[in-house]
Amino acid sequence: MEVVLRIILKQPTPGADFGLQKGHGSAYEVVQKQRSAGSDLQFEFVVKVKTDKSGAPDFGGPFVQGSRGDRYFYIDIGSYAGQENTQWSRRLKVPLSCITWELINSGLVLAGKIPGTGKDGGPSCAYEWRKRVDPTWQWQAVKSVSRN
Repeated sequence: MEVVLRIILKQPTPGADFGLQKGHGSAYEVVQKQRSAGSDLQFEFVVKVKTDKSGAPDFGGPFVQGSRGDRYFYIDIGSYAGQENTQWSRRLKVPLSCITWELINSGLVLAGKIPGTGKDGGPSCAYEWRKRVDPTWQWQAVKSVSRN
């Protein structure tokens, strides 16, 4: 089984490159690379879904990082995205563990919106952004047409 994920970075730091990390460790590539002009950026990709031993969804594929029960993916920023002559070297970590079977079985694209700029004015990074959104932040099932 597969599910389409769409992440929308809301107003990310202008001038920084952002890209979806495909692969693990030092053997990764950056795909869907985009330079921010301050307007929203969007990334869309497919992950594999299977059932883990407890019956919960578990995710796999070239974009998925982490261990069972704590899966996530990275948006690479600045030098991690291959940008040269930049002050930014960050990774934005986006959790998958909060995706439920109900969302997966909807058959719709699962979308999440994340603030693209951190408190320091630079790109959001790691899980820092989670402190600035509603604690109940969750993926949403949406029609396949992009909506920022």
